[in-house]
Amino acid sequence: MQNRMNRHETLKDILGIIGFIVAVVVGAALINQVLFRSFSVSGPSMESTLYTGDRLIVNRIPSTVASIKRESYVPIRGQVIVFQNPHWIPGSPDEYIVKRVIAFPGERVVVNDGVLKVYNAEHPTGYLVDKAHPGPSSPTAGDVDVTVPDNELFVAGDHRQEGYSLDSRNGLGTVPYSDIIGPVSYRIFPFDKITSF
Repeated sequence: MQNRMNRHETLKDILGIIGFIVAVVVGAALINQVLFRSFSVSGPSMESTLYTGDRLIVNRIPSTVASIKRESYVPIRGQVIVFQNPHWIPGSPDEYIVKRVIAFPGERVVVNDGVLKVYNAEHPTGYLVDKAHPGPSSPTAGDVDVTVPDNELFVAGDHRQEGYSLDSRNGLGTVPYSDIIGPVSYRIFPFDKITSF
């Protein structure tokens, strides 16, 4: 009788451990998909703000709340965001990209002589985005004159010299709101460069 009770207790302990492990895995998956997500920076496109190997925490809450409300999450101009590469092919690298928000639907973006300007109703003569928001330490390469389509964003890396950043200026195109994962909230690695955004 005692032996049978010990087996019952052991089975109960094993099921308790399995239940705990399942709860931890499900909880971690929910946190990763709904609340926060971690990404690693690859490439020089966001220098001097972010560098290869930097580890980021992306806040999923705004996009999750927007999704629940059946709306699009719209970030703030100048905010650094992570989004799914609209041209990503499964199995290839760069599924997710980190860039800075430059312009919104209906706004005209012009790059000329190394200067990036946004034209909108509030600034009909042009607005120097880089003066209002920190980031780029180099002139903006390329010649661009584009109006951002509905439900999309114009994004750019902070390292805007030719060949350093694939963004809305040169091949990536504008980014649909539906591809946005969320805004970067923290750099958590390297430890000596922990930063909130």
